[in-house]
Amino acid sequence: MSEISPQLVKELREKTNAGMMDCKRALTEAGGDLSKAEDVLRKKGIANAGKKSTRTAKEGVVASYIHLQGKVGVLVEINCETDFVARNEGFREFVKDITLHIAASQPQWVSREQVPAEVIAKEREIAKAQVAGKPENILEKIADGKVEKFYSTSCLVDQAFIKNPDQTIGDLVKSKMTELGENIIIRRFTRYVVGEDLGGDSASAAE
Repeated sequence: MSEISPQLVKELREKTNAGMMDCKRALTEAGGDLSKAEDVLRKKGIANAGKKSTRTAKEGVVASYIHLQGKVGVLVEINCETDFVARNEGFREFVKDITLHIAASQPQWVSREQVPAEVIAKEREIAKAQVAGKPENILEKIADGKVEKFYSTSCLVDQAFIKNPDQTIGDLVKSKMTELGENIIIRRFTRYVVGEDLGGDSASAAE
């Protein structure tokens, strides 16, 4: 069987709201058949996360983490639907993992929706300038790839989880939603570094 295309993974993700790696694994298991892959996700309970993501999440916690002997600090708000889940040990461990990840991986925004349009335009401009002279359709593909790479390094939910690089933070959120049975949202975070230029503040807003 040929390699699963990113377009097929994207289509399955949009239909089920399951994580990218979950979609790729399901498509591989289903031999590239989109309908069968959707069934695979449903049987595993992963596709259910899509339904949960539309529900209101107003409970949760604000957590902090201080790293490197006080040189790096993180504040994050993560929401769920009920106080019961907010006090759940599994949820608390998840929150701790997120704060550790933010401290180590230095995301600038929660998700790609928060990235200013002018930032993306600049990334595309730089990418095209680096390969100037190529046909326009090639330039656009290169720019698209550059932007996707930018998202994967700068946006929290698109970053590879430090404890499991095969899983993105977005995938981790969805798996935790399936496990706990509630919608979970990484609402916002701020990462502080001693001596950091205030002009580079990395506060982020809702997912």
